[in-house]
Amino acid sequence: MEDNNGIINDNKSRIPGFRFYPTEEELISFYLHNKLEGEREDLNRVINRVIPLLPIYEFNPWDLPRYSGVACQGDPEQCFFFIARQESEARGGRPSRLTESGYWKATGSPSYVYSSRNKIIGLKRTMVFYNGRAPHGTKTQWKMNEYKAIQGEPTTTPSATISHLPLVCFYNFITNNNYYYLP
Repeated sequence: MEDNNGIINDNKSRIPGFRFYPTEEELISFYLHNKLEGEREDLNRVINRVIPLLPIYEFNPWDLPRYSGVACQGDPEQCFFFIARQESEARGGRPSRLTESGYWKATGSPSYVYSSRNKIIGLKRTMVFYNGRAPHGTKTQWKMNEYKAIQGEPTTTPSATISHLPLVCFYNFITNNNYYYLP
């Protein structure tokens, strides 16, 4: 069954093997940039159904898949969300990545995301979820990649203006005792 936007609503009409699996370039150049610009209302309605806006830190990671967009419903491996900027972050502070049962911890340094033309288009930060409170938390299998678009014309050197609406991708690397690895 299709809705007004031409999106299939039920999982029964999915083609076997079909997955929403966008590249990093597609996530930043299409989804994130169009969401930030917000110029086309019809396109924004579709993007909101595919990648919803959700205050993810109010939820534990294992609860998030039920809130994923229509393209990721039923996908045991990944789901995508836009995150609104937190009030503390808007005032120049750091975002709080605490949930009810744990926290998200950044691993490594942020890295640049490049377009197919070798231009810097965004930043990527990888995080791991820990149960408990720092510094005594227990590492879990939940991973998250946070993407931020670099505003303006992409160049080989990053612009100082970075988007204030991150897009995140969640992964659970162990699902039903099967191991899933990022490509």
